[in-house]
Amino acid sequence: MTDTAVTPASGRHHLGGSRALGFVVLSVSDTHTEDDDPSGHLARDLIQQGGHKVVHYALVANSIADAREQLTPWLKEHAVEVAVTVGGTGVSSRDLTVTALESMGGKRIDGFGELYRSVSFQEVGPLAIISRAGLYLVEGKPVFALPGSERAVRTALEKLILPAAIHLVEELER
Repeated sequence: MTDTAVTPASGRHHLGGSRALGFVVLSVSDTHTEDDDPSGHLARDLIQQGGHKVVHYALVANSIADAREQLTPWLKEHAVEVAVTVGGTGVSSRDLTVTALESMGGKRIDGFGELYRSVSFQEVGPLAIISRAGLYLVEGKPVFALPGSERAVRTALEKLILPAAIHLVEELER
């Protein structure tokens, strides 16, 4: 019998290949502007540093209508393969990103949110439980809903999204 050790995802640059993907980044905030959006800018930078293209970026108010209005046309574009939302995933009455994605017919994909909270727990402790970060399929495309902190964006993109995005998109294209 041979030993079939599995290389962890963190040991590989990308799972599934090396193609550049088209991402969009939507920041959702009532307190920031596009000029003052450190988490949204960080998301764009990390995506580009990972060898991918940011096709669109915008910041909208924390409202279901605004998020839907911005995301809907983007997700219909051929060049857009992955969406990342930043902010609006907490438990307050103003955190509406998850509700917006669900109202768009988003199908929640179990795994990402749970894994994100597990990794986040190592960094912030029990506060990780109040995040509703998740992965949704909308218009057949993956939409990652991330908390609005820079730490959360870095953790999610570097440890989970960028290493798996190509494989995820290739699976959705089958």
